Amino acid sequence: MHTATSVTAAVARAPGRPFVLERVRVDAPRPHEVLLRTEAAGICHTDLSVRAGHTPFPLPGVLGHEGVGTVVAVGSAVTATAPGERVLATFDSCGDCPACRVGRPVRCAHWPALNLFGGSRLDGSPTLWDTAGTPLHGKFFGQSSFAELALASDRNVVPVPEDLPAAVLAPFGCGVQTGAGAVLNVLRPEPGDSLAVFGAGAVGLSAVLAARLTAATRIIAVDLHPARLALARRLGATDVVEAGSNDAADAIAELTGRRGVDRALETSGDVRALRQAVASLAIGGMLGVVGAPPQGTEVGLDVPQLLDRGTRIVGINQGASLPQRFLPALVDLFRSGRLPVDELVRCYPFEQIERAAQDALTGQVVKPVLLMT
Repeated sequence: MHTATSVTAAVARAPGRPFVLERVRVDAPRPHEVLLRTEAAGICHTDLSVRAGHTPFPLPGVLGHEGVGTVVAVGSAVTATAPGERVLATFDSCGDCPACRVGRPVRCAHWPALNLFGGSRLDGSPTLWDTAGTPLHGKFFGQSSFAELALASDRNVVPVPEDLPAAVLAPFGCGVQTGAGAVLNVLRPEPGDSLAVFGAGAVGLSAVLAARLTAATRIIAVDLHPARLALARRLGATDVVEAGSNDAADAIAELTGRRGVDRALETSGDVRALRQAVASLAIGGMLGVVGAPPQGTEVGLDVPQLLDRGTRIVGINQGASLPQRFLPALVDLFRSGRLPVDELVRCYPFEQIERAAQDALTGQVVKPVLLMT
């Protein structure tokens, strides 16, 4: 028999409304589920986009998808972890569809329902209730980690070391994985290549850090905020472009002797930046798109120019990662000092979630991380 546990969670009641800390009940784990006590959870742009009503997820509900914590209970069929183990939670996948069976969980046939649009288990059953017994939408990215307890699955938890700070580990589950994976798994700069990263937030700066691990010889960061560009330069960007006072494509052309860049990554979700990123590419260049604007957003492109220049544009989800393999490698890179993700993080007590969200929206902080204890 399943019993629910009462915990404090940050509930998004309706689009445009602030997070509210409430007591909620979290269901016990079913056969393939994992219940973890959250130590820390990063705030990502997608959380704020849902709260603003730009990204479809049913509300009221509990968001959060960069959780790290200790397993307190597991379902009867779980073999990936055990109570007492520290794990990092990331996106969910079904494990049974053709894409999952060949190690491509980001292409899971059930990805939208498991991570974004569903708000419940695949069978429609809720995982969260308020104190009145009314179901709340949960399982956001398979976890809903803006809560003291998060119900994940055996597919989306990855064991992580006990001795590393929870606040640094949390962003690996989405932001770091997305930015670093876009560079290392998809764009894959070759020796001597140039790369432009549009947007110097957590995803973009993770991409800069990853690019520094490749043989790319020029790494250009583009952003509106001078402070973020200064951080990008400190983290490995060879050049920066302040988009507010420059046409980014023209500035990149000047930096590259009018040739353009071999690779570009758009992380901001701004269609103007997307157009500039396309215009900044060299002949045969590739653009990765990870920035997510509101649902239904379209962009106009010069199609004959795409044909003439052999431009490649590819959408990238979660860094095209196989988390069980990729995330431990990224954590090892952090431990060795080669991926200093701690430079991006600012910590907030859980009860200051609204302040943390506002600081992220205004650009005062790159990666806010909530500390639950």
